[in-house]
Amino acid sequence: MLDTGTVSILGLGTMGRALAHGLLDAGTLGPGALRATVLHGENAERLAASLPFAVGTDNVEAARDAAVLLLCVKPKHACDVLAELRERGSLDSGPLIVSIAAGVRTRDLEAAAGEGARVVRAMPNTPCLVRKGMTVVSPGAHASPADVELALSMMRPLGRALALDEEHMDAVTGLSASGPAFVYVIIEALAEGGVMVGLPRKVATELASQMVLGASTMVLETGKHPAELKDQVTTPAGCTISALMALEDGKLRSVLARGVQEATRAAAALG
Repeated sequence: MLDTGTVSILGLGTMGRALAHGLLDAGTLGPGALRATVLHGENAERLAASLPFAVGTDNVEAARDAAVLLLCVKPKHACDVLAELRERGSLDSGPLIVSIAAGVRTRDLEAAAGEGARVVRAMPNTPCLVRKGMTVVSPGAHASPADVELALSMMRPLGRALALDEEHMDAVTGLSASGPAFVYVIIEALAEGGVMVGLPRKVATELASQMVLGASTMVLETGKHPAELKDQVTTPAGCTISALMALEDGKLRSVLARGVQEATRAAAALG
């Protein structure tokens, strides 16, 4: 269990809940060390009734004396929220601010939070909900190596986590955060192909999904280049090489790479 003091999650949406559940389920934090906020009172009451920690609507009160702030609000609101907390004295204790707001630079968060603010920018993805996520963190100007390690320790229960320079964060957003949507489209398309050749839809979806999971695990656990693993499946004059040529005709590689490029451009525009 991390000895962090109180952790406040400002914005208990999809990712905020994933972070909360991951920290609790892994034993990283106890319920008493966690509190959170949402925008509407009715939602706060509903969540507070089903969760083992306090949920309210007052960011100023939730942030007061917290050791770590997980800033999970919409990107367009992130700096305004920090500015209000600074003006109301809720950042006087000097908490570590971990922001998952896509596209919002650490320098802008630091300016909003005040001189010397310790900021770490993080980009998780939705598979964090099932503890198979990927999170990348980047330190701001005043964050120490210990701050980065604390942020990583909070993200590791949700899957994998690593640190990179902030210059890479828009690309991380385009690949890792947007990428699950690309893979869902691929799984759907593969399942449709299975249906087209006679498989029941439910079976085709299960086959495609488990195949993607297994192939991804092979890449991560063997450390081999995807091309090498592809070649192991591709026997001379076999069905796989025939299918791969059809995919190349459709420019699958280029389309997917361009998708990451476009998502990266859009992420940069968010800030």
